Amino acid sequence: MKRRKLVLLIAPLGALIFAGSACQRAHRAAKLMPPPQAAPPALTSTSASIPPTQPAASSEEKEENKEVEVEPKSEPQSDPVADLIAKVEKEYEAGRANYQAGHLEPAKKNFDNAFNLLSSGPVEIRSDERLEREFEKLLEGVNGLPLTAVEEADAPTGQKSEPAPIDEANEVTFPVDPNIKAKAEAEVKATHSDLPLMLNDTVAGYINYFSTRGRDILERALERSGQYHDMIQRVLKNEGVPQDLIYLAQAESGFRPLALSRAGARGMWQFMSTRARGYGLTRNWWVDERQDPEKSTRAAARHLKDLYNEFGDWYLAMAAYNSGPGTVQNAVRRTGYADFWELYRRNVLPRETRNYVPIILAVTIMAKNPTQYGLEHVVPAKPVPTDTVNIDYPVDLRLVAQSVDASPSEVQDLNPSLLRMTTPKGQPFELHLPAGSRERYLSAIAVIPADMRVWWRYHKVQQGDTLVSIARSYRTTAKAIASANKLDVSRLEPGSQLIIPIAPGKHGVMEDPATYTRRATAYKVRKGDTVASVADNFGVPPAMVRRWNRLKSNSLRGRRVVYVHLPVSPNSPAAQALAASKHKNRSTAAKTPAPVVRHKVKQGETLISIATSYKTTVSALQRDNGKLARLRPGMILIIRDIH
Repeated sequence: MKRRKLVLLIAPLGALIFAGSACQRAHRAAKLMPPPQAAPPALTSTSASIPPTQPAASSEEKEENKEVEVEPKSEPQSDPVADLIAKVEKEYEAGRANYQAGHLEPAKKNFDNAFNLLSSGPVEIRSDERLEREFEKLLEGVNGLPLTAVEEADAPTGQKSEPAPIDEANEVTFPVDPNIKAKAEAEVKATHSDLPLMLNDTVAGYINYFSTRGRDILERALERSGQYHDMIQRVLKNEGVPQDLIYLAQAESGFRPLALSRAGARGMWQFMSTRARGYGLTRNWWVDERQDPEKSTRAAARHLKDLYNEFGDWYLAMAAYNSGPGTVQNAVRRTGYADFWELYRRNVLPRETRNYVPIILAVTIMAKNPTQYGLEHVVPAKPVPTDTVNIDYPVDLRLVAQSVDASPSEVQDLNPSLLRMTTPKGQPFELHLPAGSRERYLSAIAVIPADMRVWWRYHKVQQGDTLVSIARSYRTTAKAIASANKLDVSRLEPGSQLIIPIAPGKHGVMEDPATYTRRATAYKVRKGDTVASVADNFGVPPAMVRRWNRLKSNSLRGRRVVYVHLPVSPNSPAAQALAASKHKNRSTAAKTPAPVVRHKVKQGETLISIATSYKTTVSALQRDNGKLARLRPGMILIIRDIH
């Protein structure tokens, strides 16, 4: 008994000593902290990490405890969510400290680490409310910081997401054409495929759709297929899955690496971010490997193989690929049928999933029988050969393009996984270059200081250029250009290449910054959307989304629609065409004003169907309506070129 009382007396004393030492540590830390400078908002700890207060014991309980030997306390069980949040907040606080001290690069690294910890942790963000709250608070805190010096070097690439074809096909219900169905029935029997093929009214209806209104979608996908066909077949074969699964990618994305669905699925194989992480695809500040054609193909093959092993049926595996294995498992449990068509008949799957398998079957049947469907004239594109350089330093894609005499858009197209105009900082990256340009790039980049490869440029001398005129264009000095190139004369040889030293933060007027379409695209806010996620999907800075919608934070709560002006490069074909059309309109406006019609989009309508109705073109609709990312019922379209 005496021993127990002694322990009870010592415990408060230890607490007092610990509290005193903690106060001293805090006092010393306060002395070492730099003076506050525009401090970002602090992240408050979640209640989950604070143990609940125990109620005081009654006198009877105390008396009873005297008669019982005190059992040693067991170790408290670890809470992985609370542990993860503690690590995230530690990184965030380190970022705040670096930011206050003016160390922006280390601050950016801390914030990146915090986001990566959350997104790649052992627990999915959406599976726990505490993680969702932490993610929102982290976004609020980081997006509120004016990390100007960092952001200038990391401006978005201007790559625009493209609508996923599967969305348009899912919106339509086409009637069955008896002639098409009869012809298709005969073709299915004679078609060899390593996937099971069958024909019913639903599949026949989609064959009718792709033969008429959706024909343009199918033909463009078949053209693009040539660019990736050999790679996809090789990967599918290596992973041991049917090679005709290539038609899943054709139906999903039309082989567009930048395809984005309305649900947020991205890339050629339309991965959601959580599923992508599970199959090794990286998504961070710099890259989104869902947009990497080969890496996403390998991930998709492995995911489909796992689903087939789970369900033992390729139709159910494809359905689970669309809506998740849990959705299909629940449907099987509810009905007792592990058969896709029985689940379809009983209407226990989501509408999009019910349509998903018939769409893929329709595309497969038509693609494997091009002559019967008048597709023999479609010429598949050829694969684009590339050179690859493994790098571990940041370099601006414009400098890369200048080093190999290519355009920035060409380099971007070869590296679709890049989300920024620069390659990643502090992590390896496979930089794809035009074929035959590897050695040229290595020679050109070697003379640029490693810490200046985000800022410096090359300039090809044109007739009439002088050091002064070039310096003015890039906002540098003639003396700096002469020094960097070791020039002792002012005369320049046309065609020669000059190194242009640009001070960090000073972008020249000859740069190719992103501008934005005049007309906004209306985006319907979905559950879980934030300013950051919408900005990421459309390839624009979060600050611009907030400015366009007069938002003060990252939250979209209470918002049904946000407006986004899509990025257009001033030198891109789209921008040049827009400028040319404006010039033409100005010169002809005084003669004959063009008729303008405002069309309200109805359920099921597509750009193609609207263009056909008004006898205009899809490109004209996109030109006059801000390069539409997707159509929504109720949107108002301006239609000018009516014939």
